[in-house]
Amino acid sequence: MTLEERLEATIDIATAAGKMIRDAREGDDLKHHFKEGQELVTDTDVAVDTMITERLESAFPGEDRLSEELAPDKDAVEQDGALWVVDPIDGTVNFAHGLFHVAVSIAYVKDGVTQLGVVHAPFLGETFTAIRDKGAWRNGQSISASQSESLEQSLVGTGFPYRRDSRLPLMRRLGAVLHHCRDVRRNGAAALDLCDVACGRLDAYYETVSPWDFAAGWLIAREAGARTGHLYPCPEGLPEDLYGENLLVSAPAIFDELGELLRQADAGELRDIGIG
Repeated sequence: MTLEERLEATIDIATAAGKMIRDAREGDDLKHHFKEGQELVTDTDVAVDTMITERLESAFPGEDRLSEELAPDKDAVEQDGALWVVDPIDGTVNFAHGLFHVAVSIAYVKDGVTQLGVVHAPFLGETFTAIRDKGAWRNGQSISASQSESLEQSLVGTGFPYRRDSRLPLMRRLGAVLHHCRDVRRNGAAALDLCDVACGRLDAYYETVSPWDFAAGWLIAREAGARTGHLYPCPEGLPEDLYGENLLVSAPAIFDELGELLRQADAGELRDIGIG
């Protein structure tokens, strides 16, 4: 099966998942619980993950999967061969609260390199797609990342972990970006933040997330012309396409400057603006 054929099958699966999500919202079927006491999960997350798993197995039998609810073993990122990386609902808190920034994210990875990605936003009516080395699209139309050359004029997206005790160190980064950039957006769905970079709505995005949150959107942003990377080196043996620590994705011209700003904030070197 060609990558184009795989992409079409993946779009069909993501679209079906999006319908399940819309139907659950309309039916007010939002029973939920908390993983590890803090991370909200709805019954719909599990139901959608189950459907995607069944559809992927039917279309691509025997190919491994890494998914947030049913197969969350992150050790899978180190294996060779085919791997499907799935987030059934990226933006679960948004979903539970009636907000629209919600997405289905599905990526196909081969030997640690992402080959295609689909991010479907059922409440926004948008489907973002990409094939490695062949470009990125929104609803079938080619998209391009921002060409911003000024950090001062750049709009930057980010997010925060569920654990409240993990948020405080990130305030230094946030303060630095607010001081040096145009403004910050925190939309609550990493996959869509990456797609917003891909189509130029955001000039940059940084965060630490799980593989299923970013694998598809990362490829889409890169194929749209954004520069993708990490603030610090990836551990040896882990594929960069699936390593979610300290991501940085931006318009090419501001990547180095924004990365240096965030590293300075981490090191407490910005005392002149009161955040050291």
